[in-house]
Amino acid sequence: MTNKRDYYEVLGLPRTSSAAEIRSAYRKLAAKYHPDVNPGDHQAEERFKELNEAHEILSSAEKRQMYDQYGHTGPQGGMGGDGFGVGDIFDMFFGAGTGRSQQGARGSGTPGADLRYDLEITLEEAASGVDKTLEMTRAELCDVCTGSGSKPGSVPQPCTVCKGAGQVRHVQNTILGSFSTVAQCANCRGEGKVISDPCSECRGQGRVQKTVLHTVHIPAGVDTGQRLVDQQAGDAGSRGGPRGDLYVVISVQKHAQFKRNGNDLLYDAVISFGQAALGTSIEIPILGGSERLTIPEGTQPGKNFKLRGKGMPDLNSRGRDRGDEIVRIVVNVPTKLSEEQRKALMEFSKLMGEETAHADRGLLDKVKDVFTHK
Repeated sequence: MTNKRDYYEVLGLPRTSSAAEIRSAYRKLAAKYHPDVNPGDHQAEERFKELNEAHEILSSAEKRQMYDQYGHTGPQGGMGGDGFGVGDIFDMFFGAGTGRSQQGARGSGTPGADLRYDLEITLEEAASGVDKTLEMTRAELCDVCTGSGSKPGSVPQPCTVCKGAGQVRHVQNTILGSFSTVAQCANCRGEGKVISDPCSECRGQGRVQKTVLHTVHIPAGVDTGQRLVDQQAGDAGSRGGPRGDLYVVISVQKHAQFKRNGNDLLYDAVISFGQAALGTSIEIPILGGSERLTIPEGTQPGKNFKLRGKGMPDLNSRGRDRGDEIVRIVVNVPTKLSEEQRKALMEFSKLMGEETAHADRGLLDKVKDVFTHK
């Protein structure tokens, strides 16, 4: 017995769904539960694995037929990673299962390659979310032959090796008897047709490299190193194959005022010795504006104040939750004093009961030591 969920239930589809509907549902759910979009979410990671397993079985006509007939167990007690089935037995003897031999068969086309784009954005853009127009080079269908690879006016011819089937059958004799296997035709690469008069523009490839402008949406809360998947925005597939995906890798620029720690922002507020001792009210920059912060008297260097909800939006909550801004107090110790300031500090030192011998130099050293934590 198995406790696996029904693969159609995993994808949220009825058993009558077409291959295109299965592919579309998988892409939509995989993008939602991808580990890069849900860092540290164990449940999302398990859901993503479950989706991949369901797609692997249902996207193959042979595996899907076997699953529809026997369920998870399969005729030999193995489907979807629980054991092995008929295709795996053929793999053991001949290195190619009947399910895999269908990939690239006639009419299926070849999927386009996935692409990567490294994108640098500002902290403000990461906080609010932004649409970015990317200039990128990718494979596009040839305008001259519309992707067929053949010169206009000509058509591909049936392959003479596989007779247009896109696959060839081999029979091998073993100690267990004769086994018949089906493999992709090497002459036409599974297309069932060969191009006798190739297009001069794409030289029979059906695709050409073009520089295009493509707009992507960057959600609020992204951070350096995170990858966003833009489905079917990669290279065009050949012979009707689907496009690949575009992976946008984010890099957030360093900010002049803030440092980022997860969803929190860190800011150093510099005040004077007098402000720290007597208390004050200062203007603190926040994303998109400023906020007044009251500093109570006797505030020590290194003291932290928290501005709640003034940090970065949380990516996983789609911006509904935000981090905090942490304000750290830094006391500025003057390096040069006027004569009047020096006398005032010497008087202050006497009132505090401190030694005044060599106060013109020693007091400054003491003040610096206090506020630099030496």
